Formats: sequence, C-alpha cells, structure tokens
Amino acid sequence: MKLKALTITIIANMTSNYGEGLGNVASVQKVYRGGKEFATHSRESLKNAVCVQSGFYDDLQTSLDGAMQKLANSEVNAATCRALEGGYMSTKDTTYIRNSSFYLTDAVATEPFINDARFHNNLYLAANYAKAHGLNVQNNATEVGLMPYQYEYDKSLKIYSITIDLEKIGVDENFNAEADNEEKCSRVIALLNAVENLSLVVKGNLDNAEPVFAVGGLSPRKTHMFENAVRISDRSLIIEPIKEKMCNNFICGIMRNGQIKNEDEVVKELSPVSISELFSNLRSQVESYFLK
Repeated sequence: MKLKALTITIIANMTSNYGEGLGNVASVQKVYRGGKEFATHSRESLKNAVCVQSGFYDDLQTSLDGAMQKLANSEVNAATCRALEGGYMSTKDTTYIRNSSFYLTDAVATEPFINDARFHNNLYLAANYAKAHGLNVQNNATEVGLMPYQYEYDKSLKIYSITIDLEKIGVDENFNAEADNEEKCSRVIALLNAVENLSLVVKGNLDNAEPVFAVGGLSPRKTHMFENAVRISDRSLIIEPIKEKMCNNFICGIMRNGQIKNEDEVVKELSPVSISELFSNLRSQVESYFLK
C-alpha cells in the first residue's frame, strides 16, 4: 500500500486559549460533550504556533485587497514560499485558493472543565501614573486607569492530532509549481521539530506544550488515524484501541513523568520509546520517503 501521509496523535499538558471576553472577564474556549464542558486550545491557535516555530512564517509576505491576506503569485507560491504551505486564498486580480497540506484538530482536555477564576489589576501602573500627576488611586480610580479584571484558567492534559499530506507538501497546482524532494523533506521535518518542542504564549505567559504521549507514523490514509483511539479515563490511557491500530507499523512514545497514571501498563502493552526517540524515528521515515 502506498504511503501518503504522516499522522500523529498527541497528549500534551497545555494551557487553553481564550474566546470572546465580556467586559473585564475572559473565558477559555470550550466544547460540550456528553452534557459536560471541556476546555480546548483551538486548531487555529495551534496551527499558528506550529507555523511560527517551524520557521514557515519567516518568509511570509502579505497583501491588502479589501482584507489582509497572504501574497501568492507565480513567483511567490507554495513551492517557493514556506509561509504558503498552510494554505492561502488570494483575491488579487485572479482568485487563487490552495488548501493546507497539514491539518490539526482542536486540543481537547481529557477531563471536564472546573472553573478556576484568577483576579488581577493594573495597580502598579495606575499608582505610577497617579504619583506622576498628583492623583490618588483610591479617589481617582477612573482618571488613573485602574482596571481590575479576571479570567478563567485551565492547564490540563489535552489530546490533538496533526496529519501531513506528503503528496501535497511543496506543490502548488495554481501555478504548476513544485519544490524538489529535499525541500519537501525539510518542510515536514520542520513541522515535526515544532510539534516535538511546541511552546505556546497565552495571555503573555510561556507554556510548554511538548508531548507526554504520542503515537503515529507514515500512513496510506490521509486522516487522523488515532484521533478516535487515543482516550484517557481517570488519568489512565485506554490501551486496546491504540494497540489495534499500532499493528500497521505505527510507533508510540511516552514521557514517564507520572501524568498518565497507568504508565507501567502502557509500557508493558504498547512498548513505547521515549518522545525524543519517537520523533527521531519519524524524521528518519520522512527522509527515507523523500530522499531514498
């Protein structure tokens, strides 16, 4: 069977990102399943972080045509510009649309959300302004810009998937352009490196979102192969559905740090390698696919 994609499903301890705020209150993004709400980190936010940390946006060029959009033309296209690998729609003169060659899911928490509200203010800045202008923070709160605010907070184990279409990487059919195999290989490896060492900036705070468990590999199907198989119940990884799918030359890796309660069972049943060894193996598979 011809291999067409690279798919990985990941468990990571990461912070949720935020949706719409109401006044001075910010709420984390959530989804509802089985009558319960689960905090999420959106696929859009994850994709942006991956594009930035993989270096894909280092050559990003933008164009204003009613709305701001990525610049795409016969010279600047997905074959010559990594920033366009994540897809684009250009309406300058002629409309061109190219879908992304890699896809992410939302990162959804493994346990229902419990509201943890955090309360803050800008008292130091307000006091500094008050002192400089001869005002009193308590008596002139509005004039000195004193602003109390609060936000929900969530950092928890979340599951997400990323799948890379190996036949689409570096190819732009809009302009009949295609990168060479060495460049294609480099792009896929850059994505793997970003996922392995992923960090997120949420409300000005740096969040380590590296995998604590991951499973995947090269696949004949362009889909998130393990999206429905990787589940956690009561902090324990459910083994059987993963074990069934791993028979097709997929591999898994684990960081033994106690966040997954049944680590010993996972090691016994799935024979995982370390996270670094897993990604090293995936990089070798990608090199073999494109260069040998």
